[in-house]
Amino acid sequence: MSTDETSRFVRLRVEMVLEVTDLDALTGTALESIAAEYGEPVAGVAGGDIAEERMHAEATVRADGAEALASLVDPFDLVSEVPGVELAQASWSSESIEYDPDAEDWDDADDGDESLFLPRDGDDEEGYGGAVAHNGRNDGKDGGPAQRV
Repeated sequence: MSTDETSRFVRLRVEMVLEVTDLDALTGTALESIAAEYGEPVAGVAGGDIAEERMHAEATVRADGAEALASLVDPFDLVSEVPGVELAQASWSSESIEYDPDAEDWDDADDGDESLFLPRDGDDEEGYGGAVAHNGRNDGKDGGPAQRV
């Protein structure tokens, strides 16, 4: 396949396991990020879609450290300074797990199945196009905090 025939799009898959060493610090930082994104609440004003979104986001990061972490991670930050690339689409998720790197089945993706990393023929993933999708909300190309939905 010549250079002209290869796709200019690359799917980069990254999986990380992080240890939360200070849940209060993580949650506090996530709440600060939400406050910066939504602005300070206005006293005496209740209801509205924005207030409801903010309350939901705050409740989610308070309830689950994995959600707090996911609300702070932005794939744009990983590639924003890499020359010659532009983020076309991104999605991410997090979950709390039991970590045992010595377990036999720990890394299921490490079975040599290259199809895990290649799109299927005719695979038309939502989000491909000119927009930068951040789990449900397009923040443009400014790299600002993305809202997890």
